Amino acid sequence: MTQSSGLLERLPDRKGLDRIWSVLPEARLVGGSVRDLLADVPVHDLDLATPEPPEDVQHRLKDVGIRVIATGLSHGTVTAVLDGVPYEITTLRRDEETDGRHAVVVWTQDWTEDAARRDFTINAMSLDRHDRLHDYFGGQEDLKNRQVRFVGDASRRIAEDALRALRFFRFDARYGNGNPDRAACKAVSEQLGLIGTLSAERVASELLRILSGPRLAETIAAMAAVGLLPVILPNPDPVDLNRLLNCGAPENPLLRLFALCHKSSRELSGRLKLSNADAARIEVWASDRPVLSLSMSDDDLRRLRAEQELDPLVERSWLQQARLVGGPDSTWDRFRSRLQALPQPQFPLSGKDALAQGILPGPGMGQWLKKGRDWWMAQGCLPDRAQCLAYLAGYP
Repeated sequence: MTQSSGLLERLPDRKGLDRIWSVLPEARLVGGSVRDLLADVPVHDLDLATPEPPEDVQHRLKDVGIRVIATGLSHGTVTAVLDGVPYEITTLRRDEETDGRHAVVVWTQDWTEDAARRDFTINAMSLDRHDRLHDYFGGQEDLKNRQVRFVGDASRRIAEDALRALRFFRFDARYGNGNPDRAACKAVSEQLGLIGTLSAERVASELLRILSGPRLAETIAAMAAVGLLPVILPNPDPVDLNRLLNCGAPENPLLRLFALCHKSSRELSGRLKLSNADAARIEVWASDRPVLSLSMSDDDLRRLRAEQELDPLVERSWLQQARLVGGPDSTWDRFRSRLQALPQPQFPLSGKDALAQGILPGPGMGQWLKKGRDWWMAQGCLPDRAQCLAYLAGYP
């Protein structure tokens, strides 16, 4: 179906897009940009498709002085940069071969063929320079009805790229109506064996996007119902995640991942090949040290702040509230407010102070600084430099 849409009027700035259209008049906006214009939500990326081969696209753009980056020539993609804004432009394609991870593509001039290889109907629409919407598979109606459906046969779409099994649930959470498409769920459950062909990094990236999205409890329950959750995670427990969500904890996808798999949290980093920073964060949460208690004095809280950075302490407080309470709690809110209000304690002595006292580098210096820091901690991290030096005057 093709119709005049009025969608281009919703773009705050069309100058870059109009310049591209002056060079590539047959190009169209595609995918998420069209979907989000229809949904009347902010559009973050303006991606286009065009019948011209990628080499021709490059030459045409360069001939009029537009900067072009060959971001993915083998897949038919170049990026035009105008006033610092990137526009990804991809030649129309059809899949010749797929293995669940990669596809061998050939160029085509058939817009329907290109749309047929996309994942969901709501992502398969295109918009031309005359503001005409091209919708080959009912995406506009599905978006209106908040229904996420695969283009064509769901099993075939997943067989082309197994990551679509996870993407379905991410998109359903954002654009669905709470009742996931039965054909899609059946296809996911039948294609679980393909998930193992995916790289851990791709799975982790998609999973963290799901965990940062809306309607998470429903989405995780749906993923568990089709058998997907235990395929990608070690011993997932949605009950523990729901307790964290019920507390109103911040939308931190890594924290939610930890809650979902806290019984096997130390397996997460290797299973999903998380970054070193994320792995370190999970290790801090798993260690559960130093211990948090609602009865802590301000001196105790300063000692906590001296032992560990503020952010992981606050995150751990949410995890502990989830375990102990499983819902909103004003006492834990006050605990976090007290913790955050305190200045960051900083032990006032260093190796330079030890040298000034005639203590040479080595084990003795370490012992001198440790003794001073232990006393400073015992005093609630309040003594200043002079007081710490006075305490250490007779040592060693």
